[in-house]
Amino acid sequence: MAEIVQQRLEDRIPGLEQLERVGLFTKKEVRLVIKKSTALEYKLHRPMLRKEDFITYIEYEIGVLELIKKRRLRIGYNFKKDEIEFPIMSRISSVFRRATAKWKDDLQLWLSHVAFCKKWNMKTQVSKVFLSLLAIHPDKPALWIMAAKCEMEDRNSSESARHLFLRALRFHPKNKKVYLEYFRMELMHAEKLRRQQKELEQAEMAMVSASVINKYANDPLTWDYMAKCELEAGLGAEMGAELQSTKEKASDTVRREERSCLVYEEGLKSLQTGTGCRMLSLLHAYICISVLQSTGDADGATRVAVAATKRFSQSVETWSCSLQTLMELGSANVDELFQEALKHVNPKVTLLTSIGSGAESVVKLHIFSCDQRGLASTVPAVSMEVKKKYLDWSYTTGGYKKARQTFRSLHEHRPFSKEFFLRMIQIEKEQDSLKMSNIRDYYERALREFGSSDEDLWLDYIKEERGPHGQAENSGSIHWRAMKSLEGECVERFVTKYTLLQTGHI
Repeated sequence: MAEIVQQRLEDRIPGLEQLERVGLFTKKEVRLVIKKSTALEYKLHRPMLRKEDFITYIEYEIGVLELIKKRRLRIGYNFKKDEIEFPIMSRISSVFRRATAKWKDDLQLWLSHVAFCKKWNMKTQVSKVFLSLLAIHPDKPALWIMAAKCEMEDRNSSESARHLFLRALRFHPKNKKVYLEYFRMELMHAEKLRRQQKELEQAEMAMVSASVINKYANDPLTWDYMAKCELEAGLGAEMGAELQSTKEKASDTVRREERSCLVYEEGLKSLQTGTGCRMLSLLHAYICISVLQSTGDADGATRVAVAATKRFSQSVETWSCSLQTLMELGSANVDELFQEALKHVNPKVTLLTSIGSGAESVVKLHIFSCDQRGLASTVPAVSMEVKKKYLDWSYTTGGYKKARQTFRSLHEHRPFSKEFFLRMIQIEKEQDSLKMSNIRDYYERALREFGSSDEDLWLDYIKEERGPHGQAENSGSIHWRAMKSLEGECVERFVTKYTLLQTGHI
């Protein structure tokens, strides 16, 4: 026995020398470790073995490991682990094996061995311990489940986990818990495969996108497609699983929009802009000015407004919008720009007849600029007024077809005014061949914008359906939707007015 103990103590010497050499232990501490280890080794090799001696030995060795770990963190030394820690871990595992071989029925001892291997990242050893444990205790379903989970979650081995579950089912063919956990494992494996497939597809798309950009860098459609891909990148996941909070959802939307804008900006650097090609349209100028104002870019809005007057020097609407923009920004050049407008646009009676309210707007703007310069409407008001005037102008100059085209081009560009939709409804009703489907479409679009706060819009819609061209049976569903959509006092006002409508008083 003394020879065996002496041999095991000699096996410790290289590791202890390294501990002293690198400064993790002092010479005195090394002597104390040797003294304590000698006493523990003798207890493990006497004829009458006790479980408590094995546990004490293991606890002492684990304590030494923990102390080494703390000392390493304190002095910042992370080398020679294979010469210091690994022999100690191997020795502890060997003592665990001796103990479990002696006391096979002690599950706590087995599970302590498993916990030790997991904590110190001995993954291969964990599998061996479970195999030995299951060979002795195949009648315990919980152990099979624990072993399979360890293979799946700790070692990331779906095949090993499946093999263990199949073996467990041979021993426990009627155990529901084993079936449930096996099914759960297969679902996790399927999700893992789907995730890997998605990552591969994303990587492939990234490669294709890079190839497309390199090959068609001068095509605007390429950059537009790439920007839209960035914008829609998170929509699928968002539809599949709700984000935790409204704040998180908004943050994700902002991130996608920022990435999309970066792609557009990169594309603009690579492409020839429309400025040199004189491709600026009147509608685009209106939209650009409105966006720049809303973002606080006063200089940019001014530049676009002036550029629009040069591009469309005969357009009253252009001069009107440009003048109003300069007033919104408090520019000192309003009078100068108005005088320039009069050189190109003569607001006489003939001009008023041909272009409607456009010239009148110029005159009003002149009054504002000269006498009420401090008065300026908000940017949304500018946008809403321009849309309505543009719709009126389209109908006056191009008839119903042109008005429809203008409405279709504007109905997705917020903000809107209620009058914008009502004007289109009025235009539709003035036609000889009235289409009720179009009127319904206009009302539905208007209600999406103002349905929560405007009871009169719902009542007008109901009146249309009860009219000669509508379907009276639709009134009930519209009434039900109104009650669901309206908020606050609007509900009470709607109920009152609807009752009066039912009784024929309005």
